Amino acid sequence: MKNKLKTHLICYDDFRWFSEDVRKRFDDTSRYNVLSFVTVEEFMSYLELNKIHSYCQIAILGAHDTTEQFEMIGRLTKEIKKINSKTGIILVCTSDKMDEIKRIIPSNVDAFIPKNTNAILRLHNAVKKLISEHGINIFRRRRNLSFYTLIGFLIIFLILIFLAWMELPQYF
Repeated sequence: MKNKLKTHLICYDDFRWFSEDVRKRFDDTSRYNVLSFVTVEEFMSYLELNKIHSYCQIAILGAHDTTEQFEMIGRLTKEIKKINSKTGIILVCTSDKMDEIKRIIPSNVDAFIPKNTNAILRLHNAVKKLISEHGINIFRRRRNLSFYTLIGFLIIFLILIFLAWMELPQYF
């Protein structure tokens, strides 16, 4: 059986209003590693320490009703993308402030999810989408490497055929 990628879900949830639901939804420890942080410093230090790994890393941020929090989340998303541009960002927020959040926070957020009864299902779908994109990027790199190797061998083959034709014309 093929080796499955392990996905790291890193939650910043200062009031712990969705992190336990995320832990319950992604309970398969062989596929998911769910970490929850209450402070920004712990969250950012973890991202700094694990920025060179090639596993799928998804940051889940919780935004509340205040404009100051929206601006802080906007700065946090910029810092996350500065540390590792491959990290996916999902923002969980209240549904009545969704338009204001989209206006304040820059466009480097992969998914905006309103906090309601089916938020965990939407979060699960967004995580699956980001995992698929990560897998596609891995296979794209492998495909390109294989293609370049094939082109290299074809060029070497053509050069050898040309040299053989020049040195041994009686066989052609």
